[in-house]
Amino acid sequence: MESRRRESTIRRTIGGEKGMTNIGELVLMCQPLVMLFTTAAEELPACQRVCGDVEIPYPFGIGPPHCSREGFNLTCNKTEDGRGYKPFVFNVEVINISLPLGQARIYNAISWQCNYKNLSYFDWHLNFINTPYRLSNTRNKFTAIGCQTLAYIGDPTNVNNRYQSGCVSMCQNNKSLTDGSCSGMGCCQTSIPAGLSYYNVSFDDNFDNSGVQSFNPCSFAVLLEEDQFEFQSTYVTTLDFYYKNRWPEGKAPVVLDWRIGDETCEEAQRNKKAYACISNHSHCVASPNGPGYLCNCSSGYRGNPYVLGADGCQDINECDDPRTCSESATCTNTPGNFSCSCPPGTHGNPQNGGTCYPNNKLSLTVKLVIGISISLVILLSFCLCIYMVHERRMLMRVKKRYFQQNGGWQLLHEIRSNQGLAFKIFTKEELEQATNKFDKSSVLGHGGYGTVYKGILTDNRTVAIKKSKMIDERLKKEFGKEMIILSQINHKNVVKLLGCCLEVEVPMLVYEFVSNGTLFQLIHEKSHRVPISLDLRLKVASESAGALAYLHSSASPPIIHGDVKPSNILLDDNYTAKVSDFGASMLVPMDETQCATLVQELLTGKKALYFEGSEDEKSLASTFISAMKENQLLQLLDSQIKNEEDMDVIQEVAELANQCLNFRGQERPSMDEVAEKLDRLRKFKLHPWVQHPEEIERLLEESLNYHETDTTRHYSLEKKAALDIESGR
Repeated sequence: MESRRRESTIRRTIGGEKGMTNIGELVLMCQPLVMLFTTAAEELPACQRVCGDVEIPYPFGIGPPHCSREGFNLTCNKTEDGRGYKPFVFNVEVINISLPLGQARIYNAISWQCNYKNLSYFDWHLNFINTPYRLSNTRNKFTAIGCQTLAYIGDPTNVNNRYQSGCVSMCQNNKSLTDGSCSGMGCCQTSIPAGLSYYNVSFDDNFDNSGVQSFNPCSFAVLLEEDQFEFQSTYVTTLDFYYKNRWPEGKAPVVLDWRIGDETCEEAQRNKKAYACISNHSHCVASPNGPGYLCNCSSGYRGNPYVLGADGCQDINECDDPRTCSESATCTNTPGNFSCSCPPGTHGNPQNGGTCYPNNKLSLTVKLVIGISISLVILLSFCLCIYMVHERRMLMRVKKRYFQQNGGWQLLHEIRSNQGLAFKIFTKEELEQATNKFDKSSVLGHGGYGTVYKGILTDNRTVAIKKSKMIDERLKKEFGKEMIILSQINHKNVVKLLGCCLEVEVPMLVYEFVSNGTLFQLIHEKSHRVPISLDLRLKVASESAGALAYLHSSASPPIIHGDVKPSNILLDDNYTAKVSDFGASMLVPMDETQCATLVQELLTGKKALYFEGSEDEKSLASTFISAMKENQLLQLLDSQIKNEEDMDVIQEVAELANQCLNFRGQERPSMDEVAEKLDRLRKFKLHPWVQHPEEIERLLEESLNYHETDTTRHYSLEKKAALDIESGR
């Protein structure tokens, strides 16, 4: 490939060919580096305010320094192509200036690369560093035209944040080109970042049009105003984009954002001497493209906010526009505003295309229709209010009836007479709010007697709310009294009853929330199951038995749980057992069969009814009794606790469970005795080295004495024993 050569010999200042001396930078270096105070001078006759057909408003100016603000000086020169005089910023032609937008449009040179007998190119750069100008990132697009063309745009002057981007345009023949489309086929466009004050254009050496020069002689690249460009296929196949566009030859418009200084509005306003917004009815706005600020006239005013006097911000007389008010209305101009008023004897809204109507224009029929319509609306609203009040009263009466039926007045009296009782009667609305109206996502579990929901009270306490399905009609009147008894239970292994709701057909109970699920889930559900040591099993059994013993012996009056099962033993984060649903017998029919299998499940890991063996082996109670009689306990044990070191303790626990399954109620141990023995076995398991010999002998003697009893006392628990176990009969 032949060496490249430059095709242009024009020297540039603020813009120029790549690699040539930047005269504009040298000129700027010779100017004063800092001017601490500048003022927007009043307009002087000596200042030229028009160059050719372009107005030059302050802060821009031509001529003496007082005609422009620092950095905004322009020159008025005659163009080389015979278009007359035009303003220039350094050597770049200015098309027009907008004060409200803070923008100026200039003509930018088009870079090109051609491949005839050899490769030639023209690269261009613009340098607005240390000037008030920045290239607009919202109005401009970097555009590349050609086939097999890759053009770069970049700012290599910023050492800390160098910018470089590119645009690639490809096509194999002219049939693939589409007018109006600039998406990579013959034409490519890309955005530029904000704050860009310098850019240069170059072409990639590895992309030339040597393979497509039969229909694409040259490639072009330029940063231009997006709204002023529409792609034509002839821009690729000819040189029309460069020579025969509506712009001057080899030029394209580009938009500059300009601003005053680098200060914010707040900083600029503190420096009154240098503040640029000096006109009355003007205000400061932030520059949209980097630091600095602009000045605008206030709403209802127009003019130049950078100067004083008649050329500054002046009131807009909106009444000069006949479209401001309707034809018959009177327009009154006010400072920064206006008003429209209808003529006497008329009414309406004559502003913004409205109309004035004669006061007597409405006929009697129209007035009658309007009156009837208003009356109907009032009547319907009144009826709706009456209906809502009636429904509310009906609801209150229903709630009051349920409250009375469920023993609410008696409970309320007891609460008021016992000031130290921490028990609350909740409203239905409070529990609905706590559970998001009993949403499915709040469900903790289902049972045969109801559903338990997790709730968050208004004081951020987490509670469990039991919503039962039914209640024994015989117990409704005593429900309030029962609640008082249950609320006074205070034991670390009993779930605390916090309150209830009585204004519903079936009362709802509010308990403390226990976070770690149930014993049933721990033993049987795979998602919850973890290795369960014998220590943990003894801990749960001992704590549960202690809670039941408390209910049987220490509560006043004594309370029989009635439904002890693993799903009613809750566990907290430390696996502390908490007995729940105590007193449930008063909320469910009394003819339901009850069973107590807590200790057996803890030893075997099996459910009370299971379907792994023969018909006779489906009951855990009967299977357990048979295993004990036949000395087959080891086969029934959970594999996790088949440990020879613990077999003495396991045997003792099994014997205790076997005693509890005795058909003769008077020969079963009481719950106090069960709790005490489980507690001793637990302590023996935890600290076997501190046990007294007489204590060990007593435990063994109890076991031997039990083995000598008549085994015929045992009977299947499937029908009878489960009903009496917990009561200690």
